[in-house]
Amino acid sequence: MTNKAEKSISKNEQEIDNVNVGFDSDDTASKTELISYKDTLPNIIHVLPIVNRPFFPHQVIPFVVERGPWVETVKAIKDTHHKLVGLVLVHTDNIDNVTVSDFYQMGTICRIHRVSEFEDKLQIVAEGLQRFKIEDWVSTERPFVARARYYPMPIHVDVEDLKPYVLAVINTIKELLPLNPLYTEELKIFLQRFGPEEPSPLADFAASLTTSTKAELQEILETKPIRNRLEKVLVLLNKELQQAKAQVEIRKQVEEKMQEHQREFFLREQLKAIQKELGIEKDDRTAEIEKFRERLQALTVPEAVQKRIDDEFDKMSVLETGSAEYAVTRNYLDWLTLLPWGKFSEDKLDIKSAREILDRDHEGLSDVKDRIMEFLAVGKLKGSISGTILLLVGPPGVGKTSIGRSIATAVGRTFFRFSVGGIHDEAEIKGHRRTYIGAMPGKFLQAMKEVEHANPVIMLDEIDKIGTSYRGDPASALLEVLDPEQNVDFLDHYLDVRFDLSKVLFICTANQLDTIPPALLDRMELIKLSGYLTSEKLQIAKKHLVKRQLEKSGLQANQLIIPDDTLNNIIEDYAREAGVRNLEKRIGNITRKAALKFLEGTDLPITITPDKLSEYLGKPVFETEKAIKGIGVITGLAWTPMGGATLSIEASCTHTYSRGFKLTGQLGDVMKESAEIAYSYIVSQAEQFGIDRKFFETAFIHLHVPAGATPKDGPSAGITMASALLSLAKRQEITKTLAMTGELTLTGQVLPIGGVREKVIAARRVKIYDLILPAANKRDFEDLPAYIREGIHVSFVKEYPEVAAILW
Repeated sequence: MTNKAEKSISKNEQEIDNVNVGFDSDDTASKTELISYKDTLPNIIHVLPIVNRPFFPHQVIPFVVERGPWVETVKAIKDTHHKLVGLVLVHTDNIDNVTVSDFYQMGTICRIHRVSEFEDKLQIVAEGLQRFKIEDWVSTERPFVARARYYPMPIHVDVEDLKPYVLAVINTIKELLPLNPLYTEELKIFLQRFGPEEPSPLADFAASLTTSTKAELQEILETKPIRNRLEKVLVLLNKELQQAKAQVEIRKQVEEKMQEHQREFFLREQLKAIQKELGIEKDDRTAEIEKFRERLQALTVPEAVQKRIDDEFDKMSVLETGSAEYAVTRNYLDWLTLLPWGKFSEDKLDIKSAREILDRDHEGLSDVKDRIMEFLAVGKLKGSISGTILLLVGPPGVGKTSIGRSIATAVGRTFFRFSVGGIHDEAEIKGHRRTYIGAMPGKFLQAMKEVEHANPVIMLDEIDKIGTSYRGDPASALLEVLDPEQNVDFLDHYLDVRFDLSKVLFICTANQLDTIPPALLDRMELIKLSGYLTSEKLQIAKKHLVKRQLEKSGLQANQLIIPDDTLNNIIEDYAREAGVRNLEKRIGNITRKAALKFLEGTDLPITITPDKLSEYLGKPVFETEKAIKGIGVITGLAWTPMGGATLSIEASCTHTYSRGFKLTGQLGDVMKESAEIAYSYIVSQAEQFGIDRKFFETAFIHLHVPAGATPKDGPSAGITMASALLSLAKRQEITKTLAMTGELTLTGQVLPIGGVREKVIAARRVKIYDLILPAANKRDFEDLPAYIREGIHVSFVKEYPEVAAILW
């Protein structure tokens, strides 16, 4: 094994300067002829760590260490007359930072025969002599030095009592030999040095053959009684034998499968040869062309497309089947013949059935349902609902995607959905040029292939989050797709022929309109989905969400009871968002915890009362919103992507040393301008509102819009900030419980705002029923469903003095 180790070292490696001097094998041999190592083993020895497996006595194998940390230790060993080192296994895998606490107590004393350097590493060829135990450490820093206690190999005169164990080990090794040829060479080397009558070397040799863990091998090294050691080695050998047999079985199965595939291949080739002799052979090219022609028989292909297909057939018939051009042409024809040319599904324009489907799948949203029913009614009268692109806009979780799926069900069309959010490549829409490797059509023609009809319902999710990059502008590419005047001749870059998308019903979804390009928005019919009221959420939870989560958790309806008051508390304290997605998650948390309690033996049914909610959902996420009152404090209404919200705007005079105006609350530029307009207007109209003009000459006013961590922007808080400043300047509290929204101009005009529905819902949620809205928004309010307007008193104003008159 020493010769093999020497051969494995690179010819270019260099002997370590002044390190391997004295490690010459001839020099070592000459010394061992004079005196046996057994008589000269030193009590104090240097120690080197090894990581993967322990070093056994009588082994002669190389091992490798990093040069940097251990070159000093190797030099110190060289300087000794005996050239001995203790090799000890360590617990850690990081040998470079090893400490004395990482060493096992038992190791092997070894003689170093050769040290060579390559690539900043030291390769050391060592011969194991006998076991030793570290009594204590002489040096706890590198180079490590320890005081050793040796355990010489026992000489067994009568080995009859150990003979059964020895034979068992030898027989197991014999079984291993056919399974792993590497064992044969190692066994030959062992038999040249030892015989079966020496059980201790046999046990160590057998252990070294295995691939056991280092802890298992270290246990063998530390076992000194030879009978116990042979028993443990037998266990490891048997485990190794089972693993080797399993590997052989796996290899056999793989080889059988490969032989079976080869047999099938040869049989197919023979079949082709026979068919060729009989004149009935169809080569791959002919079979492919016939398959494509069969597909075209069921389609109504336009004349221009058919001409292109015929040209491609002619090209394919002369190309070599192994050429790259043949593969490109074949894939191109495959796509052309898989598209549903002239293949349409029949529309079910039953207005009554459509209404039932929408009512079944969705609670509330009566205005949205009415708008969809109007759209379907027009389609029924026309006999077709093509050429229309719907845009559903609303906060997350209000049911935009599910409404699109319900529309597809109502009209009897196939539904296909994909998200365009985050798309940066125009090729995702219009396909890649065929000159590119891996080119394929865009998403729309991929959808056509999958649904197998030319008039599906295609939903484009998150159209407000579409991106742009150096690879093109996908939003601009969508203009052709979503324009009823252009998509009749949609041209995909891959197909390079016209495909009619005018019969497709496109439904887009978005959370907001600001990020949608105006040219794209102009091509869509807008349907707004606002947030749900608490009562609507309660009905949705009872009719849909609870049933769905019970089914997911494997519980029956009679095993878990969630009363209405509990659902109300979940809605108000844990899921106050405009949509119901978070509400469903909270109900899912409850059903999963209830399933666990059921399996743990809790009595049924499990009833979730309001006082148990904290046990299932933790502390409430939302605190009860209350209208804050005081001098300089007024409640405003705001719109957010999550729905409507109320916010209390606060104005305070911090000091009278100098005049000033300060804004806080993470306000955007537009909102800062609104605040400055409100301040300028109130100062300019101080006399009209009965304010002492000297107040503004010395007052430093601080206006804050909580919460400070939430960014805010928009002009709709103009009259609210003006009212807060007016209350502060007059030192008069607004005692009425009201909320307001409206943009203010420098001349006191109150301009219209957006998000009326969301803001009214937000006011209802905090039990504020007196609102001030711009007069221009009166129609928006009157268009709201009656159940939202019920109990709400709105004062519509055109100028700010009308607002001031309402405050007190």
